[in-house]
Amino acid sequence: MLYYFFEWLQQFNIPGAGLFQYISFRAAAAIILSLFISIVFGKKMIRFLQRKQVGEEVRDLGLEGQLAKKGTPTMGGIIIIASVLIPVLLVNKLDNIYVILMIFTTLWLGFIGFWDDYIKVFKKNKAGLSGKKKLLGQIVLGFIVGMVICFHPDVVIKEKKQDTQNVLMNREHAFSIENVNKTQTVFSGSEEEHSTKTTIPFFKNNEFDYSILSRWLGDESGKWTFLFLIPIIIFIIAAVSNGANLTDGLDGLAAGTSAIIAVGIALLAYVSGNAIFADYLNIMYIPNLSEVVIFTAALVGACIGFYWYNCFPAQIFMGDTGSLTLGGVIAVLCIIIRKELLIPILCGVFLIQSISVIIQVVHYRTTKVNNFRKAKHISWLKAYFIYKKTPQLLDEFTGKRVFLMTPLHHHYQKKGNHESKIVQHFVIISILLIIISLATLKVR
Repeated sequence: MLYYFFEWLQQFNIPGAGLFQYISFRAAAAIILSLFISIVFGKKMIRFLQRKQVGEEVRDLGLEGQLAKKGTPTMGGIIIIASVLIPVLLVNKLDNIYVILMIFTTLWLGFIGFWDDYIKVFKKNKAGLSGKKKLLGQIVLGFIVGMVICFHPDVVIKEKKQDTQNVLMNREHAFSIENVNKTQTVFSGSEEEHSTKTTIPFFKNNEFDYSILSRWLGDESGKWTFLFLIPIIIFIIAAVSNGANLTDGLDGLAAGTSAIIAVGIALLAYVSGNAIFADYLNIMYIPNLSEVVIFTAALVGACIGFYWYNCFPAQIFMGDTGSLTLGGVIAVLCIIIRKELLIPILCGVFLIQSISVIIQVVHYRTTKVNNFRKAKHISWLKAYFIYKKTPQLLDEFTGKRVFLMTPLHHHYQKKGNHESKIVQHFVIISILLIIISLATLKVR
């Protein structure tokens, strides 16, 4: 809204009105606004939730200091959502398809997370929203995001024309005035095209076109690519969203790591949406992507502001309202900037948390069934079907665990590490992973 107001003021030659034309200024404004809102609004939100006795129900899992968290206000994800959306509505260009998609993603996942927390807190149902309903919500979001990516006319990229591919011969002087003009000429001479290409890290020719997946159908034009791309997008959104949800188990862990990841995404979005940097780094140039930088800047400020109250000892928890939203927003941002194949590095902390749970569950169930099989002297396949049909028959048998407890951060808690130390170690790992992710722009 402020963007359009200052754009109107600019026609009267009012000094300073043109500042809102600069992405860097609006990104800085978004960070400051979101940080201010999260800190000021966060304090009021904590007091409100305390008055309403909206506290966390804590199960005794034998972790040090866990029971002391009982009654701590939850549903703090509302603070993050408000701190992101208000600055976005104020300083973003709201006719941008990417911004519209990110606002929808934030509201959609925020609603699903809020519904889950509401059932836990007010209905006193510790299970919350069923996993199937959460997954259904993520599938619907993934389908909508996939349809926009595949069919919306404003979702385009620009590639250099073949005859001007090597116009910048001397990369050391890529930012001279002469070469800047040449760079702009390169991209202005090429046409915007709808594309299903993405970026593969560490490869020299680092673009992969999803249309290859439909070639076996005789689809040379790629018109059936959406049949393959949409399920991939759904999987990415569900995986990252649930990974962030699993990471939200220690004070400040999800907020701290998400802030670091958002900084990396903001930098990747900035260079991908800037013709000069895109040419210098020889990466895909995505027009209209610069507005995503402002949204991501607001996300950084919101996470840092929430961390102010969520760091040890936490005054408020984000709940699923925050964790599901953060994970889903990060996933959609990566898809928009065509860096979804970088997620295993970029969101490495979320990945290892999810993998630790998968390994634990699979190994425990496998060894449990195996012990049952040996005791009953039956085949492994028959034992497995008995377990799937009547799992209560195996209650007297136990399986083996790989970790002391999952997700992984609880394993280190069980080993006697203080949770604030664990959080700082994970944050440091996130910083290293972001550096590696940014290095992929040049290391090929």
